Amino acid sequence: METKGYQCRSSRYIESGQSAVPSSVLFAAGLLGNVLALLLLGQHRRRSRSPGGRPPRVSAFYVLVSALAVTDLLGKCLLSPIVLAAYAYNRSLSELGPGGRGEGEPGVLCQLFAFLMAFFGLAPTLLLLAMALECWLSLGHPYFYRRHITRRLGVTLGPAAAGLCALFCALPLLGFGVPMQYCPGTWCFMRMAGGGPRELAFPVLYASLMGLLVLAIGACNVSSMRHLYGMARRQPHRGPPAAAAPPSMEELDHLILLGLMTVLFTICSLPLIIRAYLGAFADDFNENADLGALRFLSVNSIVDPWVFIIFRTSVFRTFVRRVCRR
Repeated sequence: METKGYQCRSSRYIESGQSAVPSSVLFAAGLLGNVLALLLLGQHRRRSRSPGGRPPRVSAFYVLVSALAVTDLLGKCLLSPIVLAAYAYNRSLSELGPGGRGEGEPGVLCQLFAFLMAFFGLAPTLLLLAMALECWLSLGHPYFYRRHITRRLGVTLGPAAAGLCALFCALPLLGFGVPMQYCPGTWCFMRMAGGGPRELAFPVLYASLMGLLVLAIGACNVSSMRHLYGMARRQPHRGPPAAAAPPSMEELDHLILLGLMTVLFTICSLPLIIRAYLGAFADDFNENADLGALRFLSVNSIVDPWVFIIFRTSVFRTFVRRVCRR
């Protein structure tokens, strides 16, 4: 198999001059952010409790946001310790785990890391799409939304999305794609350049799926903005707005939060999509660019909870609402 450009594919040790400090800082930031986001969501659940001790009125949107925070937290807790262990022992992932089935194959730990990287890159995308659909239905089809979109449906969508992602991301473990160790020896992902159609079909399919999901999320957000704008224009300028204001402001909050997360996710995932196409169709070997794209993808799970935390602050929400009203 052609190995041009992959200098650390079979290395046993981490490249010299590399430090564990950036990985440790990112792990701490992701862990703290997701834990704080889950605490805020729990506080929202307690405040939503109905009188008389009945179950809290939590929307499907907040169930999906909770699932996104749990997914990001789980990804950090599964991936970052592996990276830190590699730095601690000064061994690459293929060296830390048992060897592959054939000569030149990455170790089992490296293959598992590649699977987890693909899974925790795709699963949040599906959750963002579910959130965008929920917001679009609540604004554009309120009767259908109130009748069919329930908290139970939101709870069901999380495991369903996780199952679909797991089946899709397991394809390289079955031979449809090649897991590859990247420099400095602490990262593994699918090979994105060189080889035949069987090796490159999965990264192209993965990038295409992510691109389509991003376009679908953007289309839902634009449609939701149009519905929200139409609702604002139909509201009377005089008279008590108490009956219409609370639901529209809650939907506006959901839409703005979803829009911020979508923009950040697009920025973090676009480099990987570009690298997958360049490697497959332009035969572009650039391991540093591939590694940068993988790091951008991993940063998304760190930024998401902090966006939610900042958005939940009263100062930020008051500022956003004033801007939107004007």
